Amino acid sequence: MRERILADPTVIRELVARFGAEVVADDGSVNRPALGAKIFSCDADRRWLEALTHPRLYEIWRAEFAAATAVSWIVEVPLLFEKGLENWFDFTVCVACSPQQQLARLEQRGLPRGLAGQRISSQLPLEQKIERSDFVLWNEGSPEFLEAAVDRLIKTLVDQS
Repeated sequence: MRERILADPTVIRELVARFGAEVVADDGSVNRPALGAKIFSCDADRRWLEALTHPRLYEIWRAEFAAATAVSWIVEVPLLFEKGLENWFDFTVCVACSPQQQLARLEQRGLPRGLAGQRISSQLPLEQKIERSDFVLWNEGSPEFLEAAVDRLIKTLVDQS
């Protein structure tokens, strides 16, 4: 979804108008690292971007949900609770790890420690996400371990229905 929204020419024009040409790569796509550096260093800029992109995202979701009502949807929503979207879904799952692990993973993806910390601090504290979620998967292990936990959760949900 993010790719669809960030490829929208109107969105790109708005980004350039607000942040300058450096947020667009040579190929015309959004330079996400440059954009991230801007929005996670200024709360007003982050809120502006959310106001620009989130209504478009919600419109896409509504259309896709309406077009495929018989489909079971799994939707990843990083700001689920922050944006009050939990009521859109039958249940919520928090995939959690320690703050140290979260920071290390962001750094492994190439994000400098300062920017990684800014991203983490812009979200609801993990304890609150865990408390508000219907299910919690602890993600300190390998990708295979998490995949097995997801499979167990899916089996539990299917068996309950």
